[in-house]
Amino acid sequence: MKQRIAIVTGGTSGIGLAGAEALSSAGYRVYTFSRRGNEGKPSEGASGICHMAVDVTSEEAVKAAVDEIAEKEGRIDLVVNCAGFGISGAIEFTSLQDAKRLMDVDFFGTVNVNRAVIPLMRAQGMAEGGFEAGRIINISSVAGPAAIPFQAYYSCAKAAVDAYTAALANELKPFHITVCAIRPGDVKTGFTAAREKKHEGNEIYGGRIDKSVAKMEHDEKTGASPRVLGRYILKISGIRNPKPFYTPGIVYKACVLLIKLLPCRLVNNLIGMLYVVK
Repeated sequence: MKQRIAIVTGGTSGIGLAGAEALSSAGYRVYTFSRRGNEGKPSEGASGICHMAVDVTSEEAVKAAVDEIAEKEGRIDLVVNCAGFGISGAIEFTSLQDAKRLMDVDFFGTVNVNRAVIPLMRAQGMAEGGFEAGRIINISSVAGPAAIPFQAYYSCAKAAVDAYTAALANELKPFHITVCAIRPGDVKTGFTAAREKKHEGNEIYGGRIDKSVAKMEHDEKTGASPRVLGRYILKISGIRNPKPFYTPGIVYKACVLLIKLLPCRLVNNLIGMLYVVK
């Protein structure tokens, strides 16, 4: 059996690195994409990880990298889209330039990678009679279904990933390419420290911006280990007929279920009570 080939974006830190390590330890040949060099080191014993400096916001750079991997390996079996960053602050005081920059990475970066990979996976399915054509896993967030105040554009990006995932899953089903999204809750990674915090308007909002963001960051710093998410990515990569969405952790599963079942006004009020610190 040929070695399975995976691409993991944002794969040099946080959830992406943990996912790359877990996949590598299970026998995948893993290619990681990030704009910068390796920010973390694979765990001892991890092998088969090759880093490529690729900016996922560049359609041309992504296609060139994907074509290079396909030419070298002959196939691509799995893509895990982890690349992303966060911006916090009031909607009123967040510039459109910053908001668009976040969407370019967190949403359109995923779109760019998948657009480059889908034709290759479709061809694989045709050549192999439609069996195991490929799998795409998009990393979303509980912040998608739960719109977080003072982190609105991150929630918007993840909500877009959710809608995109569901639509893409149905479009690619006839080609035996499976698509799903993982919605993590709080995870202890460098994502927290790297968040771009916009403090403008904090006095106007009675200090609520900084207080609310501080609470979010406390929750993240006490969240799950990224290695837990790495193992979860590996698990989902091997499920035969995946659902569109997966939410790791009982508490977060319950939160997403309640968001579906409760009236929208009540859900939004509860989220406001949790995150708008007075």
